Amino acid sequence: MSTVKELLQPVELDLETLLNDLRSLIGAGHPILQAAAEHLFSAGGKKLRPGIVLLISRALSPQSELSARHRRLAEITEMIHTASLVHDDVVDEAGTRRGVETVHSRFNHRVAVLAGDFLFAQASWHLANLDNLDVVKLLSRVIMDLADGEIKQGLFRYDSDQSFSAYLEKSYCKTASLMANSSQAAGVLSGESDDHLKQLYQFGRNLGLAFQVVDDILDFTGNDQQLGKPAANDLANGYLTAPTLFALQEHPNLSVIIEREFSQEGDLDEALDLVRNSSAIRKTRDLAEKFARESRDAIIWMKDSPCKRALIELPEFVLSRIY
Repeated sequence: MSTVKELLQPVELDLETLLNDLRSLIGAGHPILQAAAEHLFSAGGKKLRPGIVLLISRALSPQSELSARHRRLAEITEMIHTASLVHDDVVDEAGTRRGVETVHSRFNHRVAVLAGDFLFAQASWHLANLDNLDVVKLLSRVIMDLADGEIKQGLFRYDSDQSFSAYLEKSYCKTASLMANSSQAAGVLSGESDDHLKQLYQFGRNLGLAFQVVDDILDFTGNDQQLGKPAANDLANGYLTAPTLFALQEHPNLSVIIEREFSQEGDLDEALDLVRNSSAIRKTRDLAEKFARESRDAIIWMKDSPCKRALIELPEFVLSRIY
């Protein structure tokens, strides 16, 4: 199975350019914010989100070329993603991300919140300068969704009555909205038809949901290394994801332990056992496979190219993390 690096190989040079451009875009201004941003972009993330924008942009171009506006869209996508991670880490009080100290651990909470705001503001500024109202609408919607998802996640902590649709809506806001709307935005800049734009949106939406559902499985089955954060972290923090929601259908008594916020000794271990010894993981895996399949099917219409082949393989790659 391919790695992310191999899948993004057709746009490898574009991603190197993107990182250098991001450094110079953010370079101006306050030294501490600059240091915080620099720290983020060198933290060695997979650059999957801007990679998707670049792959779609090249796949849709007759000569597989990349316009300056497509490049800028990929940069904006990475800025928005990075800003959301900085804020997430503050909210979750995470000490590291991908083995690197988080911004608030390295500096402090105030700098981290400001660095996230600074990146969102910069993304908005560069977005406005693309001079394309449709793209502005798509990506400003993402910034709203990210905040909405974070708020929803906080409101539903330890709430065993939350519906499955509320979980999916929160997952869409936090993970899939950026992939969905930036994929569609790449199509807008390429002048694609409304039908193709809807398909690009579905590609990103379903890929993002598959990605989130797989992450939720790994929270129960993975190790700290694989996750880049402590395992069983979500459940311990009261965030109920698909495996827990499925397990609650089989073991209604699990709700008692959750509602008392794992306050008694052995509560968390008991909850983990109930999830792991039910059919919840299998059902969640089926859900991830459904999203991956729908993501792949959405871009069948693209003409064959190395970039299209990489995009078609992405949903498989997402699933490969749980097998």
